[in-house]
Amino acid sequence: MSGFPAKADDVSAEWLERRLEGSPFAEKGPILAQSWEPIGTGQVGDSVRFHLEHADGKRSTLAAKFPAADPKSRATAAMLGLYAKEVRFYTDIAPHLAVRTPQIAHAEMNAEGTEFILLFEDLGPARVGDQLAGCDIEEARAAIRQAAAIHGPSWENEAIIGADWLHTPQAVTQQVNALYPQAHAVFRERYSGTLEREYMALCEAVAALPELSAVRLSPPQCIVHGDFRLDNMLFDIKDAAEPIAILDWQTIVAGRAMTDIGYLMGTGFGDELRRRHEDELLALYCSEMAQYGVTLSRDHIWRDYRVGALHGLTTAVFSAAFVERTERGDANFLSMARGACALALQHNSLGALKESV
Repeated sequence: MSGFPAKADDVSAEWLERRLEGSPFAEKGPILAQSWEPIGTGQVGDSVRFHLEHADGKRSTLAAKFPAADPKSRATAAMLGLYAKEVRFYTDIAPHLAVRTPQIAHAEMNAEGTEFILLFEDLGPARVGDQLAGCDIEEARAAIRQAAAIHGPSWENEAIIGADWLHTPQAVTQQVNALYPQAHAVFRERYSGTLEREYMALCEAVAALPELSAVRLSPPQCIVHGDFRLDNMLFDIKDAAEPIAILDWQTIVAGRAMTDIGYLMGTGFGDELRRRHEDELLALYCSEMAQYGVTLSRDHIWRDYRVGALHGLTTAVFSAAFVERTERGDANFLSMARGACALALQHNSLGALKESV
């Protein structure tokens, strides 16, 4: 049993007031009462918005995140250490990056990393990115700039990427590889009548080589978000005062930068926008990285970009089997796989992966 509330129903006004004392979030005075509502569509963690009533009559809001209520999602998160990663991102890593994230107010987790609470800045009113709807080119550019704001400040910075917890233990990698064929079987059964035949054939080929997935991370260059897609982005935050913020840092790892870019371009932008603007967006990424003193060119990033596309495919397959099943989740994983496969087939990502070994 943790010494802090691990779900929204257990949070009291008194507990919030004690934890926020002395922080900028306490400026509106004592908290008399609170209520909450769910926000977002996350399947591995549950996010809420607290509405706070203060003694002087003022009202404010605060965002919070907890472990998923669904047992399957919680078990997957515990196996992969996802909750501990997100807490440590906000406490240890975020201050060193240029990416826009919510300002943290309070963070706690238990010793096992299975229960946690995060309290942070409410960035609303804002518009949540929609994986299924896609985005326009301005939003795509904003996302690419944020990727560089993650990768650039951490590039080959051993003080940041050298932390042990940012490197996936061999035992976890072996466990994921062992479970991948089971995940693929679930994915194939669920989508065999929907996903294009050539895309399913690529999924089959990747499932035969799950041990090669580690190539995406080695040798590490920088901090990698790991789930860098539209559903984990907020646009027009603070009532359009700022263009974008990046959320959901449970999959943070030290790895190859193009894992994020290939994943985003394949799963997030929609195939039509991606094909039309791919060259421009890759050039923008290189230009943005130069602002952080990192010189890259298309030739430098091209193979890693092709390999990175497969991260969207494997994430869709694994998540379909090992997180809570929902109607939107089914549509989301299908969309992710479809976009990742389109990119991967266009650029022979499987060939690039095999060349990397």
